Amino acid sequence: MLISRHILAGSLAVAAVTAGAVSLGAGPAAAESCPSGATCAYTTTNWASAAGPVTGNNTNLTQFSKWTGAESIYNNGTSCNVYIYSSTGYHGTRYALNRGTGWKTIAGSDIWHHAYSNQWYGC
Repeated sequence: MLISRHILAGSLAVAAVTAGAVSLGAGPAAAESCPSGATCAYTTTNWASAAGPVTGNNTNLTQFSKWTGAESIYNNGTSCNVYIYSSTGYHGTRYALNRGTGWKTIAGSDIWHHAYSNQWYGC
């Protein structure tokens, strides 16, 4: 299903977002290493590696190797959705990720190895 700047929640749904495809998954067991209240980046697909958690808004995630090498992301936020940006300072392509969901792969998207800032919303 093709959509622009909107992500559909749901298990294994696929959405083409702006410049690339992002595979969604709602399987909490697969992202158990992501602490409650955090959004986590993984340097492998399917949340298979160690989590790189961040909390709060972050204008520059380039200091974290998990985010600069991100291949999958999970939002384990307790009350907020999160925007992930392809550039620092909340610039570049913006992707929305609902709490309790994640992208099993971000291959082909602008945030593949370039998840450089995040901002919580809808709290």
